[in-house]
Amino acid sequence: MNREIPIRPCWVEISTQALEDNFRFVKKLAEPDAEVLAVLKANAYGHGLAICAPAVARAGARWLAVNSVEEGVAARAMCPANAQHEPHILVIGGVFAGQSEAVIGHGLTPVVWEPWQLEELEGAAQKAGIRAGTLPVHLEIDTGMSRQGVSPTEVAPIVARITPGSPLRLEGVMTHLFAADEADRRVTAEQLARLDETLHRIELAGQFAEWLNVGNSAALLAGEEHPIAEMAARHGMRAMLRPGLALFGVVPRFDPEFESAEPAGLTAAREALRSVLEWKSQVVGVRQVEPGAVVGYNGTFVVTEPMRLALVAVGYADGLARALGNRFSLLVKGKRAPLVGRVSMDQAVIDVTEIAGVEPGDEVVIIGSQGRAQDVERITAYDHADATGTIPWEVFTRIGARVARRAV
Repeated sequence: MNREIPIRPCWVEISTQALEDNFRFVKKLAEPDAEVLAVLKANAYGHGLAICAPAVARAGARWLAVNSVEEGVAARAMCPANAQHEPHILVIGGVFAGQSEAVIGHGLTPVVWEPWQLEELEGAAQKAGIRAGTLPVHLEIDTGMSRQGVSPTEVAPIVARITPGSPLRLEGVMTHLFAADEADRRVTAEQLARLDETLHRIELAGQFAEWLNVGNSAALLAGEEHPIAEMAARHGMRAMLRPGLALFGVVPRFDPEFESAEPAGLTAAREALRSVLEWKSQVVGVRQVEPGAVVGYNGTFVVTEPMRLALVAVGYADGLARALGNRFSLLVKGKRAPLVGRVSMDQAVIDVTEIAGVEPGDEVVIIGSQGRAQDVERITAYDHADATGTIPWEVFTRIGARVARRAV
């Protein structure tokens, strides 16, 4: 008889209701001027694409964004093009050699900026018998980040390749606002000015796109959707904003100067957005140790008085940063239990000397909340990020693939 083996007790719980509510909140914030593109790249920021893609589609998302063609193929299987909401799937990381047939076969929309990407897509489209002007692409403009996108001065030769007989159709133009969380907004204003100038160049080349795809969570919450929508309207386009982190209930941190004149969208977001992810494990065993004992690799923690230690089934291979040893706490029985010794690949040790009744099987919270309503303790992705000198995006996405994602 085949029986499913119980998994190791280290898992993530995903609140699909919170995710759907968060999407509806950001959509309402963007309306009536802009459409919302739900960014689900990197396995939905580590939350699990298989859970999150159908959830945002249920909430009314008409556009989803992934990084790669592989993710796009997976998302399309979860959200078929003939389903009720028929979501478009934008591959914002572009196409790589040999991927164009999959783009066409699965109804994906690629972002392009290199001539060879256009050549490959055209070749695959012609081979598949795609009619002229029917394969949509979004052109990315590099407005100052020096990362992905075509330079404004080099855009004309790129768009000139999309001839009337080409199977390609310029459906959207996009850029990335890389400093939308800065108070003076000078960099953002400069980027938008370069984008506006580039749109004129595209029009002079005889191309007219439907969508102006600009702005992340920070841009939306800072109120940048209005100038973006105004620019889109000037060029006969429709604005599209692409929140990512906000969908998962995390408000981006802004320049401290925002505190003196905080945008209304940011204040509302802090009140409305709900955390989507909780990361949990269990106590494996509890032991008493005496003074002089050492804990973990290289003995970085030396016991100075009698202690009770609990072994937890989580380690750096699961995504718990090794640097957190001796400087962070997890939650058990609603109380903070310090990590002692180095975090191992598969295990960690917490000090439960002051927490009565800890036993094997007790739940341990790594990210999330625990405790009674009147005395809840909470550990956030920002807490992890601050302790390791990084950002919540990295904290979420480094949660390992072996950590099960469960919809709750």
